[in-house]
Amino acid sequence: MRKQFELQDYEPVIPSPRQKRASILDASEEVSVVRPLDASLADSVRSLTSVVSPSISVPTLRVVDAPEPAESPAVKGELLKRGHSLTYLGVFTFTFLVYLRPYELFPSLAWLSRSALVVAVLTLAVFIPTQLGLENRISARLREVKLAVALLVTGLLSIPLALEPARAFQSLIEFSKVIVIFIVMVNVVRTEKRLLRLLLLVLFVGCLLSLSALSDYAHGNLAMRGQRIAGLIGGLFSNPNDLALHVVTMIPISIALLLASRGLLRKSVYLGASLLLAVGLVATFSRAGFIGFVCVVVFLVWKLAGRNRAIFATAALTVLLLGLMLAPGEYRDRLTTTGDDSALARSDDLKRSLLIAARHPLFGVGMDNYILYSNTAHATHNSYTQVAAEMGLIAFVFYLGFLLSPFKGLRRLEQATRKLAKKPRAHYLAIGLQASLVGYLVVSFFASVAFVWYAYYLVAYAICLQRLNFADSTLKLQPSAHQQ
Repeated sequence: MRKQFELQDYEPVIPSPRQKRASILDASEEVSVVRPLDASLADSVRSLTSVVSPSISVPTLRVVDAPEPAESPAVKGELLKRGHSLTYLGVFTFTFLVYLRPYELFPSLAWLSRSALVVAVLTLAVFIPTQLGLENRISARLREVKLAVALLVTGLLSIPLALEPARAFQSLIEFSKVIVIFIVMVNVVRTEKRLLRLLLLVLFVGCLLSLSALSDYAHGNLAMRGQRIAGLIGGLFSNPNDLALHVVTMIPISIALLLASRGLLRKSVYLGASLLLAVGLVATFSRAGFIGFVCVVVFLVWKLAGRNRAIFATAALTVLLLGLMLAPGEYRDRLTTTGDDSALARSDDLKRSLLIAARHPLFGVGMDNYILYSNTAHATHNSYTQVAAEMGLIAFVFYLGFLLSPFKGLRRLEQATRKLAKKPRAHYLAIGLQASLVGYLVVSFFASVAFVWYAYYLVAYAICLQRLNFADSTLKLQPSAHQQ
């Protein structure tokens, strides 16, 4: 019996009726090509086909290269996380120079006085091509970024209406640096380690400044009319009220890291930092700082105590009263004084700035121009009326929206991690950053800091924390990194 020759292949040589109906290409048509089949190989295929069935017509055959496998989402996500390593180094260095200002601590480093600007320019030069290469856009589309840019635009529009346009323009240049670094931060801080390092850096600066404030008060180094200490370094912290603002916003972060950390040593370090910040706040003799601190404590008790709020509130009140009893008598006297020259001047500028904002509602009187309208040649001493008077009511809406926008995402992150048996660090940081923003909202009511770094760093931290723990716009919680 003659053996029948069979051709073994993944597909039968003679298609079944079902395959014929599903076929897309006709046998006489040419298959999609990338490169032609080798001539000798094509002859071999034709010979083999004629042996099996001479009636089969062989189409023109070509080799189609297999497409390269697409990059998996996990690999792509890891590449995005590792992106901007060099830019992050620039952001970290810039923050170190802005917050610590080493050239003021050590006169031999005076040549670094312009280093922050140089680092900022280099960081931006690295950021732009890297960001375009990674995501093909200059920034993530975030509500806070849009509000910050809108705030900058309103500042630009206020210049032509300013009493001194040159003064307004110079203020806009300084403010533009704040907005640029803010945008860079929210795109560059892509891992928990990067965020944690930035938080530890500013926390260290807060502890150093608190320690210096305590030392100055103990040794009687009182700079402001011989009554209050001045900050160890200039810039952000030369004024004790501005120093108090920073300390108030750092205390919740320190407490959050205390609750999230493991190990007795780390908990002891964060507990010591929290106490040092609280005592340093007393050394500033800032009434606004005290009010902000009380609001922060109330917020933390409400968020962290759960069903035991009454017990924790009683304990917190007891500790607060005990702290006031141990505080210097001058500090208690200052807290109860509301009719001194400083308080009266602030009250007058508050009323005056409200009047200026009402008279110039569109674009204000120009950035940094309110001082020209003040009865005492002072700033507004209120960040909200500062924006309203100098940039207009539209800018005020942008500014308030910028400060309040992070709360929604932080609350969602807090709620998503609340029922976990072992709460991740993100849970406590979400609560801590909300408390820090509350502290800023309160203390900035008594300080003209709307165009300075404080709020923009806090909002950047909040955005980065949300982006680290939520996959995308659908807000699906990702597994949190292991606690340290």
